[in-house]
Amino acid sequence: MMRPEESTERWTRLLALLGPVHERTRVTARRLARTSADGDDLFQEAVLRAFAKLPSLRDESRFPGWFYAVLLSVHRSRARRAAWRRFLSLEREMEHGFDPPDAAGDEGREERWRAERASRALASLPAVQREAVVLFEVEGYSVEEIAAWQEASVPAVKARLQRGRARLRRHYERILTRSARPGVRRRESGRPLEEGRSS
Repeated sequence: MMRPEESTERWTRLLALLGPVHERTRVTARRLARTSADGDDLFQEAVLRAFAKLPSLRDESRFPGWFYAVLLSVHRSRARRAAWRRFLSLEREMEHGFDPPDAAGDEGREERWRAERASRALASLPAVQREAVVLFEVEGYSVEEIAAWQEASVPAVKARLQRGRARLRRHYERILTRSARPGVRRRESGRPLEEGRSS
C-alpha cells in the first residue's frame, strides 16, 4: 500500500506536469466523448490512470504525449466497456421536432443543434477512427504524433483518417437523404422541421 506522503508527492508531481496541458487535454476528452459530462468522466479516469502509471514516466519533457497516450487508452477501454449502443434514428428525432429547447432563441438552438449533430457523427465512428479524426482534424496534431500516442504505424493512422472521413461523409449523406423525404419541410438553414410545425 502506498504511504500517504508518497501519494501526496506523486499527486503534486502529476498536477505540476498536467497544468500546462490541462485545458487542452480536457477539451480533447470532451470531443472524444459523446457529451461534455462523459468527456469529463473520461478525463478524470485518465488522470487516475496517469497517477497509477506515473512512476513509469522517466522523461518529464515527454509528459504531454505520454498523457495523450494514456487518455486514448482509457477512451478505448471505456468504448469497449460501453459496447457503443446504436443512436436514436433520425426519424425518431424528427418526431420530437428536432428542436431542443434553448433559452437563447433561434441562434442558440441552431448552434446547439449543430454541436449535437457533430457529436453524434463523431460518436458513430469506431474509437480509433474517432481519436484520429479529432486529434488530426480538430486538434491539429500531426499523423506522426497520433501514431505514437495510438501505438500504431503512420500508414495505419492515415487509413483510420481516410475511413473515418468516409464514414462521416456517409453519415451526413444519410441525414440529407432522410431529411429530404416527402412530408418534411426545412428551415432556410437546411434543418428539418415536422410537417405543420411553425418556425
